[in-house]
Amino acid sequence: MSARPVKHSLTLRGHRTSVSLEDVFWREFRRIAEARGQPLNQLAAEIDAARGDIGLASAIRVFVLEDALDRATG
Repeated sequence: MSARPVKHSLTLRGHRTSVSLEDVFWREFRRIAEARGQPLNQLAAEIDAARGDIGLASAIRVFVLEDALDRATG
C-alpha cells in the first residue's frame, strides 16, 4: 500500500481532469461506484457538483470516509 497520492484521470461532464488520491481511497472510491452500479466518472461528477469550495480530491476522500462510517454504524 502506498501512502503517497497517485494521479488518476477522470472525465467530468465531458472535461478531462485528474485527482491525486492515495491507493486506499482510490480503491474504495472504485468499490463504491461499482456497488452502486455507477460509472466512476458519474459518481465523481456527483461529488464534484456537491463539493462547494473544497478540492475534488478532498471531496472524494470525505465521501469515501462518510460512506465507510455509514456502513460501520448502519
